[in-house]
Amino acid sequence: MEYASLIAFALSSCITPGPNNSMLMASGLNYGTRRSLPHYLGIILGFPLMILAVGLGIAQVFDAYPALHTVLKVVGAVYLSYLAFKIATAPVGVSASKAGKPFTFLQAAAFQWVNPKAWVMAIGAIVTYTSIGNDYLGEVLQITGIFFAIGAPSIWAWLWLGASLQRVLRSPRAVRLFNWSMATLLLGSLVPVFAELATQFL
Repeated sequence: MEYASLIAFALSSCITPGPNNSMLMASGLNYGTRRSLPHYLGIILGFPLMILAVGLGIAQVFDAYPALHTVLKVVGAVYLSYLAFKIATAPVGVSASKAGKPFTFLQAAAFQWVNPKAWVMAIGAIVTYTSIGNDYLGEVLQITGIFFAIGAPSIWAWLWLGASLQRVLRSPRAVRLFNWSMATLLLGSLVPVFAELATQFL
């Protein structure tokens, strides 16, 4: 296994903008670090488990039934669009922050299965960095561990940045503009998915 290449792939995938990072950053700003911890833990544990499941054969189900993959993409795109709307229209202010509810651990972990970027990362890592041989399971476990080790601090940086902005973005208008920006970033991450679905249905 090419460890240097895998580590570079994991780092570039985990630290760049995507649905997980933009949503967690918005959660950090609106709810703070402590209340967003279940969301963070759901991501850093849920995604490695997804990689493990893909490596152990979930991807073969989609090879056998391609329509299921398309259905998952449609559901994921619709759900992410809904989340972008919720972020953009979230109430702002101290009272709204206290009343709002960030993602729970289970919600964040389950979200990985409708996250297009997570699927690309998981399948890409398994297909690229494993070989058919006696140590296939060992390679899958190593990939899972590397993504956990790199993803945990990378994703934490987004949560920390969002929470840090609480000291800068004090006015409701500034927070609202930030939320709109995060919603736009989330929708922007769906452009390749919408383009692919358009080629299939149009």
